[in-house]
Amino acid sequence: MAQDAIIRHVWAAFEPELADLGYELVEVEFGVEAGSRILRIYIDKDGGGITLKDCTAASNLLSMLLDADDRIGEEYLLEVSSPGIDRPLRKPADFLRFRGSPVRVEMHATTGGRRRFRGRLEDFQDGLIVLECDGERVELHIENLKKANVVA
Repeated sequence: MAQDAIIRHVWAAFEPELADLGYELVEVEFGVEAGSRILRIYIDKDGGGITLKDCTAASNLLSMLLDADDRIGEEYLLEVSSPGIDRPLRKPADFLRFRGSPVRVEMHATTGGRRRFRGRLEDFQDGLIVLECDGERVELHIENLKKANVVA
């Protein structure tokens, strides 16, 4: 199964399972690091403060579900972590929740001659991420989003 397909599958299949445990699925990454395949899952919960106990509980659940699902079809390491200080932003609710925060955004295709933006997250409306970058308003389509993070 291709990398993007694995990521989409993990989101669709396991986001509800994590929600049942009280966790929000924040981000899914699948790739190769130091020669090993890694499936990295970032979780959060209301009020934040993900602990080692939370990561262990989510990891145990996901390990069981992934073993039963067996769609990845190759050996990999599973990592479960908190989103950390540079929290990924992916869903519309993320952009609404972190309005007013400084963010870093990377797009798949250029917008106004740029692919990378750093500024203050003003809003999210009608599929548009609204930033204030160097005194200018920038609107970016979420469909074109490659990666976004809150920056400390």
